[in-house]
Amino acid sequence: MILYGKPIAPPIKLLYLCPMNLSYKHLLPQDFASDSRVWIYQSSRLFSMGEALQIEDLINHFAGGWKSHGTPVKGFGTLFFGQFIILMADENATGVSGCSADSSMRLIKEIEQLYKVSMFDRQNLPFIIKDKVQLLPLNQVQYALDNRFINPETIYFNNTVQTKNELENNWMLPLNKSWLAKKLRLAAQNI
Repeated sequence: MILYGKPIAPPIKLLYLCPMNLSYKHLLPQDFASDSRVWIYQSSRLFSMGEALQIEDLINHFAGGWKSHGTPVKGFGTLFFGQFIILMADENATGVSGCSADSSMRLIKEIEQLYKVSMFDRQNLPFIIKDKVQLLPLNQVQYALDNRFINPETIYFNNTVQTKNELENNWMLPLNKSWLAKKLRLAAQNI
């Protein structure tokens, strides 16, 4: 490929030279309280760029019109890493009721149907492996550890976080610092 009269490597090669950018906190709304409620939905696959743009539009439309008993919810939504839908509601402004939470579930189910993905499978756990999000079935995590596909320092996405503060501080953790550590045999030499 030629750029400004000089040969450059094809863009696809540059992709392999750049590590995955794990920075996301600066993309969260700064004006939301730290105890704002958070819901994380993980897709069973990475969305294509075109799908991601369409999904961002759906999420933005939803967050902009999110209501609780007719009162607007101070809401936020985004797609992180092409695979995680994050919804957030600042309940200091308006509490989120069962009906407004149900409306967010309808959005996620609509995305499931439109893009033929699963967004509710909590048995597949997300890790950063070789600079990309990889899903491992819960029942295979110990095997992956024992065979060194992952190690205690492998980054795990803790989708059980429930507040903005937890999202900022406990969403992406080394495996040995997560709730999973208590359920696994972490070899002493790997810690």
